[in-house]
This record gives sequence, structure tokens and C-alpha cells, in this order.
Amino acid sequence: MKVAIFGATGAIGKTILWELMDRGHEVTAVVRNPSKVEMVHERLRVEQGDVLNPDQVADFSAGQEAVVSAYGPKFGEEEELLEVTRSLIEGVRRANAGRLLVVGGAGSLLTDSGEMLMDTPGFPEEIKPLAQAHADAYGLLEESNIHWTYMSPAATITTGRRTGQFRIGMNRVITDDLGESSISVGDFAAALVDELDDPQFVQARFTVGY
Repeated sequence: MKVAIFGATGAIGKTILWELMDRGHEVTAVVRNPSKVEMVHERLRVEQGDVLNPDQVADFSAGQEAVVSAYGPKFGEEEELLEVTRSLIEGVRRANAGRLLVVGGAGSLLTDSGEMLMDTPGFPEEIKPLAQAHADAYGLLEESNIHWTYMSPAATITTGRRTGQFRIGMNRVITDDLGESSISVGDFAAALVDELDDPQFVQARFTVGY
């Protein structure tokens, strides 16, 4: 499959890139600084581009069967996530790319009490602006007319290895027998590429956890 990925140099994006390459996809990584892409492969093309520019998003999305966004805003610049989401929607729409898969946040997932995770006691105040930005970006996707998929991690995403053993849900936080909600970045990437290879959640959100 031909796939373009934005945000391929972050911790999550880099892991998704490795997973895509391991599964034989033909990938275009669009990054601000190409020197930060550590991988060299005959099926990998690295391009310098700006995800905030819908014209560039359209150019790099043209001819792609899927576009993946692993973009994450800097601390204090959370509102940029909404600009990026608008740019991605517009660019993918113009290019008529197959679908857009977005790495989102966990804050807007529902808990057993029915409230959003970011509204529960103990949710870190310092990351509430990011959680709200992710929730608002999810809303923009819901209102769009493209084929999108929004993927939320568990409450905690760790640097652990890829096990291939995890559970899939939709709008509720996945917790284990101890009430903990976590997923490794390796398994998160695996679940995202599983969805790319075998679509189950087109124009829907899903989540993954142990």
C-alpha cells in the first residue's frame, strides 16, 4: 500500500514508520527536517514539508491509499493541533487520498462513570489543554466528509516493546484487572497499521489497551 505519514520523527511516528516498513508498505515520510529520519530503505521516500500547509498536504497525499498523521504539538502550542487537523482534512480531500488515520489523545474517551477521562479527578491539569485540543480535533474530523479514522491510546502510553497482544475498543477507556489503562508505543503502532491493513473503523474512533 502507498502511505504518506506526517510526524514521522516523534516517538510514536517513528514507531509507526518502522511498523509500516516491516509490513512491506511503500511510504512517503513528510517532515520538517529530513535529517531527523534515521531510516534508509528503498521503499521509503523522505520529503521536506509542512503539515500546516494544505497545498503541501494535498501534493504529498496525491496518489496515496492512506495518509497517517502522528503530529503532536509542542507544550504551550496545543491550539496548533486544530490548524494541523484542518490542513490535513483539506489536503486529503483535495488529493482524493484513500483515507486519513490520525493519532489522537485519550482524554475524551469515556470512563465507566460516563464522564470523559480528562474530566475525572486526578487527571493532570498540565495536560488538559492538550487533551481538549485533541477532543476538538476529533470533532473536526467527525464534521468532515473524508474517510477518516481517529485512534486514541490508552490513558498511558509507554516505551515498552511490541507484544501483539492487546484489546480494541471504541469510545471507552480500556483498563486491565487492576484498573490500569496502558499500551506500549510498539503495540499502539501495531494496532494502527492493523487498522490500515484491514479497515474496521472508517469514519469512527477506536482505542487500544491491555
